[in-house]
Amino acid sequence: MALLMILITCFMAILATSQPCQTPDDFVAVTSPGHIMIGGLFAIHEKMLSSEDQSRRPQIQKCVGFEVSAFLQTLAMIHSIEMINNSTLLSGVKLGYEIYDTCTEVTAAMAATLRFLSKFNCSRETVEFQCDYSNYMPRVKAVIGAGYSEITMAVSRMLNLQLIPQVSYESTAEILSDKIRFPSFLRTVPSDFYQTKAMAHLIQKSGWNWIGIITTDDDYGRLALDTFAIQAAANNVCIAFKEVFPAFLSDNTIEVRINQTLEKIIAEAQVNVIVVFLRRFHVFNLFNKAIERNIHKIWIASDNWSTATKIITIPNVKKLGKVVGFTFRRGNISSFHAFLQTLHLYPNDNNKPLREYAILFSDCEHVKDSDLSQCISNRSQGALTYKVKEDVKRNFFMRNDFLWHYTEPGLIHSIQLAVFALGYAIRDLCQVRDCQNPNAFQPWEQTLSKCSKECSPGEMKKTTRSQHICCYECVSCPENHYSNQTDMDHCVLCNNETHWAPVRSAMCLEKEVEYLNWNDSLALLLVALSLLGIIFVLAIGIIFTRNLNTPVVKSSGGLVVCYVILLCHFLNFASTGFFIGEPQDFTCKTRQTLFGVSFTLCISCILMKSLKILLAFSFDPNLQNFLKCLYKPIPIIFTCTGIQVIICILWLIFAAPTVEENVSLPRVIILECEEGSTLAFGTMLGYIAILAFICFIFAFKGRKLPENYNEAKFITFGMLIYFIAWITFIPVYATTLGKYLPAVEIIVILISNYGILCCTFFPKCYVILCKQETNTKSAFLELIYSYSSHSAGNLAMSHASLDSTSSNITTTHPSPHGNSAAWQKSKDLQVQPFAQTCGDNGTKVSKTFPRKRISSI
Repeated sequence: MALLMILITCFMAILATSQPCQTPDDFVAVTSPGHIMIGGLFAIHEKMLSSEDQSRRPQIQKCVGFEVSAFLQTLAMIHSIEMINNSTLLSGVKLGYEIYDTCTEVTAAMAATLRFLSKFNCSRETVEFQCDYSNYMPRVKAVIGAGYSEITMAVSRMLNLQLIPQVSYESTAEILSDKIRFPSFLRTVPSDFYQTKAMAHLIQKSGWNWIGIITTDDDYGRLALDTFAIQAAANNVCIAFKEVFPAFLSDNTIEVRINQTLEKIIAEAQVNVIVVFLRRFHVFNLFNKAIERNIHKIWIASDNWSTATKIITIPNVKKLGKVVGFTFRRGNISSFHAFLQTLHLYPNDNNKPLREYAILFSDCEHVKDSDLSQCISNRSQGALTYKVKEDVKRNFFMRNDFLWHYTEPGLIHSIQLAVFALGYAIRDLCQVRDCQNPNAFQPWEQTLSKCSKECSPGEMKKTTRSQHICCYECVSCPENHYSNQTDMDHCVLCNNETHWAPVRSAMCLEKEVEYLNWNDSLALLLVALSLLGIIFVLAIGIIFTRNLNTPVVKSSGGLVVCYVILLCHFLNFASTGFFIGEPQDFTCKTRQTLFGVSFTLCISCILMKSLKILLAFSFDPNLQNFLKCLYKPIPIIFTCTGIQVIICILWLIFAAPTVEENVSLPRVIILECEEGSTLAFGTMLGYIAILAFICFIFAFKGRKLPENYNEAKFITFGMLIYFIAWITFIPVYATTLGKYLPAVEIIVILISNYGILCCTFFPKCYVILCKQETNTKSAFLELIYSYSSHSAGNLAMSHASLDSTSSNITTTHPSPHGNSAAWQKSKDLQVQPFAQTCGDNGTKVSKTFPRKRISSI
């Protein structure tokens, strides 16, 4: 009868461990009741069997490949919860737990998450759909896990629906720090950003710059690869190859990919350093095959497997070369060691992993310690042999240090931190409510006990003088820096050429491209002033054309000269249009050239007019002879303008203006015309200034003209306006930044153009339109004759006084109202004393001097 009971029990044990779950309770790995339930997710088995002999069905399959390290993580959570229950942290409140085996599969983890989300105390095990889950009471208050980032992301997206806190002890993917995507996710380990940065720094400091990378084809692997690639590039480290493994062992192609990767490593003989972002079972299979092929390299281990005892105990593992790894900070886990020493006394009625481990441990009792873990993993994939309780206890007691040697201190400490963080948060909530009632609070109401508040995106952590790393201040990111995740240690610099960020920004903003647009109010004002100037030019041209034969027009040099000057003014006003609008290569090259040549031609014509006026009214014979030799209107105009044309052509050939993006301003990109050569630009403006200065000297010499014929005086004023405008332009142009820089030059062009136009033509237009009685030949000749006679008389008096000659000179001024004969007679009387006086001093002055002067005018 006893033998029959043993056989029945053995059959039931085999059946229970070989069949998939039949009810939701069968799916639970470990459970313990309590007032407040905490969920747990651990990859106790390394893969899930796929059913190949029948069509796929939507059911949870059996998990195989018992993982001792994950089993220890499960025990760490149980031990931590019991420590809280046995302490005074939660007086009268007991924490319970439901722990599920994810089998290293997202599918199994999602099934467990659905059970976490199911309604509390509901026999139907259903998740109710609600628009507002604020008052919804799920099965658990918080979740510890999962370990792998790929699984954690999937679980977190579901827990976000009810904002159930999730604390991971191992998931390091940087994206999980994004509180917008994962608002209820927390972790007790740093993100991969710091690990990859440390790896790249280590590689760079070791003098390695040609490496390989092996990673997994999941979110964790891809994100780690991208982050490391950025850090490697920043440290001048080049990546020779990137190999990607399937994420799960249930993938049938994993063996093929491992072989292909090893062939790649052998082929890349110059690559002696390989960075490995893999899971433990990937590394285990990879290293076993690498040992067979005698591959000897330096392996940079991620925190996923750097302290895994399963890897360390691989036979002949030292033949692989050196392994340099990064791991989590360790803490005091002595109490966990004591817990493992008494594990054989722990009840396993509601602890399936412990019961399975006990059976597997007993089956491998004759295996040495170095092979025990692999034996347990292999045995879990077949039928289990039943052992009586006494045999299990005996084996536990005899080899109770095996689990301790297999413990990863960093992970165990991380799990303890996660459980105690939840414990302190629950304590804070239970101070104002009765937590023995499961409905006392909602999961989303939990607040974790933290030294400092969480830094939001747009802020960074600044450590205080406290010795604790958990205590810090949150400071805003400075301008052009951003942080897009919570609790970032530093702000990231934006690309200053294309982006910018305000103070406390969570993202970089693209810079706006700006230029002096046609819709800008200042541009419209300047265009209006230019158009007004063009209207003035056309109006003056019409007025001069209609009064072609009047003295005022003739004295201006004739219609041809006036038309040339007016055309130059027209082009100057028109050139301002090339400074407005989106800069193009054509407009950049045209605007300065058009202005420079047309303004030079204008000044050259006015220069000839000034020279002509000075020649006409000069009574100094030496100066008159010099001016006669100098006065060659057409050659001088062509020469002066031609020099400017040559300057502009050389400018366009060797350093032509081009369109350039000015990124020096913090928030905008200024699209502007780069002048190409400051020297050429300055030479062009300087040459115009030289011509204007010469023109100013000539005009200033002839400023004392007849009262109604004071063109030289107005030319002098026009040149003064030009000088004032362009002298002011230099410092303003040099200190102005932004899109209004072209407007500065437009304003100066308009001021100088208006000044010369108004001073040159407006007085003449005034005489033509408003003083027509003075715009007659007789009035004009009378005025000129009077001025010439007065000047000649002064010159004669000067010579006479020098020779001490006393003469009675009677000068009778002609009356404009007298008849022509009287006026001619008076004129002859005036010429005689002048001629006689000049003759006495040996100076030959023609008696018809006034007539010649009039004809020259």
